[in-house]
Amino acid sequence: MTATTPDNYGELRAQLATLTTEAFRPELAEIDRLSTLEIARTMNGEDASVPTAVAERLPQIAAAIDATAERMARGGRLIYAGAGTAGRLGVLDASECPPTFNTDPSEVLGLIAGGPSAMVTAVEGAEDSKELAREDLEKLGLTADDTVVGISASGRTPYAIGAVEHARASGALTIGLSCNAESALAAAAEHGVEVVVGPELLTGSTRLKAGTAQKLVLNMLSTITMIRLGKTYGNLMVDVRASNEKLQARSRRIVALATDASDAAIESALAAADGEVKTAILMILADVDAATANDLLTGSKGHLRAALAAASPATPSSPTP
Repeated sequence: MTATTPDNYGELRAQLATLTTEAFRPELAEIDRLSTLEIARTMNGEDASVPTAVAERLPQIAAAIDATAERMARGGRLIYAGAGTAGRLGVLDASECPPTFNTDPSEVLGLIAGGPSAMVTAVEGAEDSKELAREDLEKLGLTADDTVVGISASGRTPYAIGAVEHARASGALTIGLSCNAESALAAAAEHGVEVVVGPELLTGSTRLKAGTAQKLVLNMLSTITMIRLGKTYGNLMVDVRASNEKLQARSRRIVALATDASDAAIESALAAADGEVKTAILMILADVDAATANDLLTGSKGHLRAALAAASPATPSSPTP
């Protein structure tokens, strides 16, 4: 890790001055003198521009998703790597995949510069180390089927760039998500996604629009990848893990929406399927037992529509979710 000196401090300051996300907005210089409602309206207006910026990058996002899904279908993992807000967003997205899509905790991972403690407390200097990123990824034993997503609002964070560079050299798929054009992070990755949201309401506070943009893209990356992997049936989360009362109730509702079956039939199928929603739906719609349903799902690599087609091409269509 390089120590800060007056010379490299000046160099860093010059770099930041070139970034859109760090730009100063004179028209907001007296925002603190506005009423609370006026500030809220201004901030809401700023946030409203974020989806448009994301929309401009949908082709690049879709290409990255297709490449990720292809790797994960072969057993690869999705690994996020970032520092500060960007790192926290990656960890958040990864942590929500197991309960939503019944993924193993090792399938979608979030790395944050400085380790788990950096989720709540800043770890000084961690984001400035490419070597730290390399070490964190080496501990995971990267393979060519893995996907590594470097996340950095500025697009210049050494930890995120280092993660992408090491992953690409290891043969893994790489995605660079930033909020500045012509970023070093996007250049280092096979798939560069640059969502340019413009200067922030508070100068340089990239947890605002940049953070919102990153959250939207990560939502797409994980959710659509899981759709491609057969983790949903229509817009139903048929791989949901019923780990609490709310999710148990949701599981029953999902089976009901997919099958229009009676409560008694749903309870019976879920009990025989050991609580697996996708299995229960297939049992009801294809009129098969749990063992047969599981065999069909294995043969279709977990895709419920394909399993239904394999069970009986002539099976009447169910209520389409």
